[in-house]
Amino acid sequence: MTSDLVSGHAEAGAVADFLASASRRPSALVVEGEPGIGKTTLWSAIVEQARERGFRVLSARPAAAESVMAYASLADLLGDVDEAAFARLPYPQLHAIDRVLLRAEGTEPTDQRAVAAGLLSVVEGLAGETPILLAVDDLQWLDPSSARALAFVARRLSAPVGVLGAVRTGPDDGSPASWLQLPTAEGVERIRLRPLAIGALHAVVSERLGRSFPRPTMVHIQEVSGGNPFYALELARAIADGATDADGSLPGTLAELVRARVGILDDDVHEVLLAVACAGAPTVELLARVASTDAARVAELLEDAERKGIAGIDGNRVRFTHPLLAKGVYTDSAPAPRRAMHRRWAEVVAEPEQAARHLALAAISGDPATWASLDEAAEMARMRGAPAAAAELVDLAVRLGGDTPQRRIRSASHHFEAGDPGRARTMLEKTIEGLTSGALLAAALYLLAMVRLTDDSFLEAAGLLERGLSEAGEDLAMRVQMLLSLCFARGNVGEYDAAAESADDAVADAKRLGHPHLLSQALGMQVVAHVVRGDGLDEQALRQALELEDPTAPVPLPFRASLQNATLLAWTGQLDQAHHEILGVRHRCLEYGEENELMFLAFHGALIEIWRGDFAEATGIAEDAMERARLLGGDLPLFIALTIRAAVAAYAGRVDDARSDAIAALEAGQRSHSTTMLVWPNTVFGFLEVSLGNYAAAVTALEEQMARLGAAPDGTEVIAASFVPDAVEALIQLGRLAEAEPLIERLERNGARLDRAWMLAVGARGRAMLLAARGDLEGASQVAVLAMAEHARLPMPFERARTQLLLGQIQRRQRRKEAAAETLREALAAFEDMGIPLWADRVRAELARCAVVPRRPTELSPAEQRVAELAASGMTNRDVAAALFISPKTVEVNLSRVYRKLGIHSRAELGRHVGQTDL
Repeated sequence: MTSDLVSGHAEAGAVADFLASASRRPSALVVEGEPGIGKTTLWSAIVEQARERGFRVLSARPAAAESVMAYASLADLLGDVDEAAFARLPYPQLHAIDRVLLRAEGTEPTDQRAVAAGLLSVVEGLAGETPILLAVDDLQWLDPSSARALAFVARRLSAPVGVLGAVRTGPDDGSPASWLQLPTAEGVERIRLRPLAIGALHAVVSERLGRSFPRPTMVHIQEVSGGNPFYALELARAIADGATDADGSLPGTLAELVRARVGILDDDVHEVLLAVACAGAPTVELLARVASTDAARVAELLEDAERKGIAGIDGNRVRFTHPLLAKGVYTDSAPAPRRAMHRRWAEVVAEPEQAARHLALAAISGDPATWASLDEAAEMARMRGAPAAAAELVDLAVRLGGDTPQRRIRSASHHFEAGDPGRARTMLEKTIEGLTSGALLAAALYLLAMVRLTDDSFLEAAGLLERGLSEAGEDLAMRVQMLLSLCFARGNVGEYDAAAESADDAVADAKRLGHPHLLSQALGMQVVAHVVRGDGLDEQALRQALELEDPTAPVPLPFRASLQNATLLAWTGQLDQAHHEILGVRHRCLEYGEENELMFLAFHGALIEIWRGDFAEATGIAEDAMERARLLGGDLPLFIALTIRAAVAAYAGRVDDARSDAIAALEAGQRSHSTTMLVWPNTVFGFLEVSLGNYAAAVTALEEQMARLGAAPDGTEVIAASFVPDAVEALIQLGRLAEAEPLIERLERNGARLDRAWMLAVGARGRAMLLAARGDLEGASQVAVLAMAEHARLPMPFERARTQLLLGQIQRRQRRKEAAAETLREALAAFEDMGIPLWADRVRAELARCAVVPRRPTELSPAEQRVAELAASGMTNRDVAAALFISPKTVEVNLSRVYRKLGIHSRAELGRHVGQTDL
């Protein structure tokens, strides 16, 4: 049975099943794949897992040179076996094994049957004490004598023994190691390793080389390597070392491998293969025209290449069997034949883009006509959504003598859009050095600023934009775009006053320009900037921004009024509406294939679901973001996805996962220069440490956020101050009350000024905690009750339950044990419903201190009772959720518990039960 596995999860499942089976009965697993695909890595990991599970491992790793040495691998397998294991063998078996291990001499031939029988006896004897794993890497180099002995043993096993092999495969290898069979009918399980997708390949390269590559470079590496991690690492090393670039020749190791595979070919055959390498996967008919022959002759010329597994005819197209071979044939050819072949292709292809590209690759220098054709082809590529192809065409024009600032700026723009900000940055910086003033300089500065924003270099971006504004003159459209980006940059470095000023200027210029969609962006950014600064929400300006928005325009997501509206709804506590609005924005991004924008959206969407207490939805967003990050490649998407997943894991109480993901997020953020965004993984650390009661570690994690908040005392909206409740609790628990109080005062003051329920609720909770720490339990209780009143108008169930925990603690300290128990039970039910075990455990510890009679297992909790009563009245799950400020999923969980406790199965039974009893 063969499983074509492409994901780590699938491989892990197959390995776990194999080891579980091998611990009970004879089992076998063969890892298959082409050279360099990762077989040995997986084989080694399985061996290590087996050891951890208590297996005794007998292993061998044969080499090609050993394949002619009799019993070489068998000797390796038995090399570490103690003498005692051989003591009970009959003499013929013992003598045969001693001959294999070179411990006995003699002139008579070794009986191969006695060797195999002796190996079986040893293995079965050892398996009587502990499960055994017979592990052989590179089965294709196993010497025939050892292979026969292992085949004999495998067919006769009865004890808990696992047989693990890794074997190299090729295009025509069928099912390798077919000699390996078990005595049972289940057969041998096989894992066939497939080429890695770009995301997985990026992870391998980043981990092994300790650096990241831009997406276009990774796309090239993936294409040339065919997803083979060994080939990919060799290519990546060569690029990292400067030995080649993404478009250059193969590194020496791979070039030699290709030469060995291709071998010596007739000139005519090599010419046909070069023609294929120049064009990708041409049709036989086109190839015949290029070769000035007919299709039959092309097929005849390719027969030798097909026999060698180099290339073949698939339908009516000719393809190399591996992209690496195409690259090798192309780069190993001399420049003159390559140029001549491109010239011939230019004469037969019909598409203008392809013709222009072939003409450029055929030329040594260009002329105005060539440059113009490349410009036109690049614009066509851009229009059809192929910025990487557009960049290549413009770069060809530059390389052929058409080097102008305009072309370099266009090339940088295409590279940036294609996902290679590093290349765009280098090109723009050189271009800016040669410009003194004017519109071209303004355009280059603006584009470089956008590149730096992508790198999260907000301060550098702000400086470039300020300089660009001085060069933009009266170009109002350019000024508005620059001012919008400047607002975004300043806001992200905590310069909230300057950000608001930039947004105000953008609105003024947009009104002068009279461009509705630019005015929409400017108004939206103005509203956001003033909200973040602490000025409150300008609902009229936001409505106008939404009315003027052009939903089809290609605008960065942070500047779109529709997303701004969704995030502002969330920040002001209207979370359910924010949830629906952000789903609409996501649908639009999916329709237009805006993958990078979806990562930005996932971050804000996950925050909304966490605040709503819908952790199932947040988990789904995290999983989708991780998969999307793997597909996109690059460290910035990975940083966002890991941060989301770390946050979800922290709430779910998966401490090791949360720490691991948060650390990996910090590393990815540092690699991608997202230094400003690093506050978010640290926020996760702060919350996790508070959840665990590690308050000193929490304060350390949140120091930078507290310092930034001190510079903007009015900016305590939840997006900028979500960490404050954790910082307050940690400081108070450490006895640093004087440091906690200013944070509490800011929340109280701004909450009252803006009538923001979240600030008022968590501010009052902090105040209650502070009063309790000072011994004023009565005052603390009163303020905690006020906090609960604010929670009643805020659909954030986790925050509400957290305040209930504090209130219950205060009530217990007041010796109001019954009230405390009731309050704590409600908090416990909420934490359990949301699946937040660390906080549920904290509540249980408090309940134990109350020393009251525990609730009967069949008695409904207050939360379950409220849900049951509303559901029995005829309300839908969504209606119940809205009434109780919880998610529909939480309603479902509560109802399932109610049904189980009451021994019923439907709403009808629930209605009758409610009618007969008070629950």
